[in-house]
Amino acid sequence: MRLEPIANPTLARRTLPPVLALAMTFAVAALLAMIAGGNPAAVFGEILKGAFGSKFAVLETLNRATPLIFTGLAVAVAFRAKLWNIGAEAQLYAGAVVTAVLGTGALGWPSPVLLPVIAVAAMLAGAFVLFVPAVLKTRFGVDEVVTTLLFNFIFLLFVSYLLEGPLKDPMGMGWPKSARLIPEARLPRIVEGLRLHWGFALALISAVAIWIVDARTTLGFEMRAVGQNAEAARFAGIPVTRVILKTALLSGGLAALAGYSEVAGLKGSLTLDLSPGYGYTGIVVAMLALLHPLGVVVAALFVAAIFVGADSMSRAVGVPTYLADIMLATALLLMVLAILLTKFRVRRD
Repeated sequence: MRLEPIANPTLARRTLPPVLALAMTFAVAALLAMIAGGNPAAVFGEILKGAFGSKFAVLETLNRATPLIFTGLAVAVAFRAKLWNIGAEAQLYAGAVVTAVLGTGALGWPSPVLLPVIAVAAMLAGAFVLFVPAVLKTRFGVDEVVTTLLFNFIFLLFVSYLLEGPLKDPMGMGWPKSARLIPEARLPRIVEGLRLHWGFALALISAVAIWIVDARTTLGFEMRAVGQNAEAARFAGIPVTRVILKTALLSGGLAALAGYSEVAGLKGSLTLDLSPGYGYTGIVVAMLALLHPLGVVVAALFVAAIFVGADSMSRAVGVPTYLADIMLATALLLMVLAILLTKFRVRRD
């Protein structure tokens, strides 16, 4: 048995394996729901109802999808250039820390000026966090999977130190959290009185912008070329090292916007549990989207709906919420296999 590359895969070859992967994911989830004593139709119905069955449910799904769009875009951009960014969690917290520092009164500017300044500063912080592993990769050949993964733990400990020390809210009753952001540093609500904030709109704009960069610009072409074959790209005159560093800056900045939107848009302060793993879930989102920027939006909404709907489903039918985690893990594994089968066919020697 061997894998044979497919030079020009047909439309059916590109679409059928991912569709089958999603179908098998739901089949596995249905089986597990039956083992847990639930009716699969009722389980999936409650997940759908919990995610989209009311205005509150829809807004919660959109809010949960917002950071996933940013981290999914960050991973998709990096993976397209074969830069294996596993550190979106660290970059998210870097953006959150900068938002907390600048948004709690360090800059007393009006909102139209303060909000974009904080957003740019957060992006620069996230970009730097990924730039260091990118330099180590291009300069010394250090595996970025290891360095970016370790940065997650290092940065989480750094945030814990800040919240127990320099950034700890003196009015927080001893809880490890930062002071509240001033009103001028908060992202306004899209509709007054509702939880959905303009961070979601920023995420959609970012997805469109990345799609334009990927499809219509020289940088996008260079990133794809480096990802397809770095040696061939270098032979063709593409500055591979420079492209990887640019990709790192863009990817890290996008992940940092997730932290910015969560602090400035939703939470209002920095806490250690700000992210329940958005950086890691961004990998699932990017793979489900087949690394397509606009597909990331759809995949993020899908993942957010599963998580939000699973909470409601668990209360209604008694099936554990861990079903959502299993569904996403299964979807990731099967989607990786589907991507492989879109590019290779199995031959028997």
